[in-house]
Amino acid sequence: MQFHRFRSLFHFSPPRFASSRITLAALLTVSFAAAQEPPAPPPRPAGAKPSAPAKPSFLISRPVPAAEMAERGQKLYVAQCGFCHGTNATGGTQGPDLVRSVIALRDDNGELIGPVIRKGVPDKGVPPFASMTDVQIREIAAFLRSRQQAAINRGQYKIQNVVTGDAAQGQAFFARNCAGCHSPAGDLKGIAARLDPVALQARFLYPVTRTFGRGPAVPAGKPTMVTVTAGTRVLKGRLEYVDSFSVSLRDEHGDYHSFALDVPNPPKVDIQDPLAGHEALLPKYTDADMHNVLTYLVTLK
Repeated sequence: MQFHRFRSLFHFSPPRFASSRITLAALLTVSFAAAQEPPAPPPRPAGAKPSAPAKPSFLISRPVPAAEMAERGQKLYVAQCGFCHGTNATGGTQGPDLVRSVIALRDDNGELIGPVIRKGVPDKGVPPFASMTDVQIREIAAFLRSRQQAAINRGQYKIQNVVTGDAAQGQAFFARNCAGCHSPAGDLKGIAARLDPVALQARFLYPVTRTFGRGPAVPAGKPTMVTVTAGTRVLKGRLEYVDSFSVSLRDEHGDYHSFALDVPNPPKVDIQDPLAGHEALLPKYTDADMHNVLTYLVTLK
C-alpha cells in the first residue's frame, strides 16, 4: 500500500500540448532527413558495363596517383635522382630512403619536394635541378606516392623464392641442432608434401599455434608440461596459464589446479617447454642457416 502511494506521488502525465510538440518535431526531423538524402544516380545506359571499383587507398587521406603519371615520374626520377637515392627510392650509397622521408610523406602534389629538387641541398651534396617544370615535379611526387603505397599495402607483397640454400649444409645443421627432438623418418616424414616452402620456413622458425590470449602458446604437436612442487605435494600436468602471480595446470585426470606465486615460500615451478630449443636457436640462426635448413626440409617429401 505504501508503495502505491509513493508511486502516485511521482507518476504524472505530460501536458496535453506535449504530444503536439513531439509530433511536429518528428515531422520536421523526417522532412530534414529526406532533404539531406543524396539524389539517386542517373540510370546506366543499356548495354553499358558497370564501372570498375575504385582502387583502395592505403595513404589515409591522400588519393592513389594514376599509374600513368607515376610511370612518367619514375622515368624522370631514375634519370635525375636514382644514382643517389636508388632506382626504387629506397636509398642508395649516397642518398637516404625517400619512401620513408618525412618531407615526401607529407607532400601531396610536389609542393614540399619541389623546392628541394629545384634548389638542391648543397651542404649535403644534392645538386639543384632548377629547370624542372611543375608538371615534372608533380609526376615525381606521384611516383614517390606510389612507392609509399606499395610499402604500406602489405597485401600486395610478393614473396620471392626462399629455397636458395644448400641442402647438404642444412642437413648437417639439422643433425647438430634438431635431431634430438625431430626425425626425417618420424614426425617430419613427408612434411614438404604438406606445407609449401614459405609455410615450412615459418613452421620451423616459429612452430606455434597462437592463442591470442594471456595463456601459454600452444606448440604444434607436444603441449607444454609443468611440474609444481608445493611443500611435499608434487603435481604434474599440462600448463594452462602462468605469469608472475600464479601458475595453473591440468593433471592427467583433467582436474584443474592453480597455485599463487606472489606469496612467501612460493611453490617450485619447472616448465618443460617443447619450443625452448627453437627459441634458443632464433638468435643463433644466420641467413644462410635458415635457407640451408629450409632447402633440406623441402627434400622431405
